Amino acid sequence: MKALCLSGSPRKESNTESYLRVAVDTLEKRGIETELVTVVDKTVNPCKGCYECWNRESRECQQKGDDFHELFEKMVAADAILVGSPVHFSAVHPTIWNLLVRASFPGIRNHPHSGPRLFDRKIGGPITVARRAGQNFALAQLLLWFNLNNFIVPGSMYWNVGTARSIGDAARDDEGIEIVRQFAENVAWLLKKTTA
Repeated sequence: MKALCLSGSPRKESNTESYLRVAVDTLEKRGIETELVTVVDKTVNPCKGCYECWNRESRECQQKGDDFHELFEKMVAADAILVGSPVHFSAVHPTIWNLLVRASFPGIRNHPHSGPRLFDRKIGGPITVARRAGQNFALAQLLLWFNLNNFIVPGSMYWNVGTARSIGDAARDDEGIEIVRQFAENVAWLLKKTTA
């Protein structure tokens, strides 16, 4: 069982990463192999809508020269994917959104010769972080992505949102930390139930 935690923040040691580290610690304590990947030093260009990934049995995105393929391979290999993003103008950060959109095109295609869709029944869910407001809009944006890609999304004791602005603020958000911890525990529980 392997979980991939993707941090969509453009900042190093960001609040988004801090919440995801809570998830990583929780998952690892439950025996889940977990990797945290940030997009801080990554470039992911937007999808060009060329549909070449649908027209080829390999489902391979034809764009080259950025970090998409490395990240996409990690997503396909994972049993669970958690996506954290800061909120920018009530939406997720563009780099992580570019990754998710590009992953969706080859991921949702159901070619008769290529078997099931790439993300079918993986487990996952979002975490969004903002200074004051906008988390729910970004959370809904990510939930729609998980739903479209046929993920199973466990809940928590509240929406997976954190309140933080300056670096280090997340560590003072006791409720947000507990929400993320409960969410990660539910991910671990579900992983064990579905892979037993």
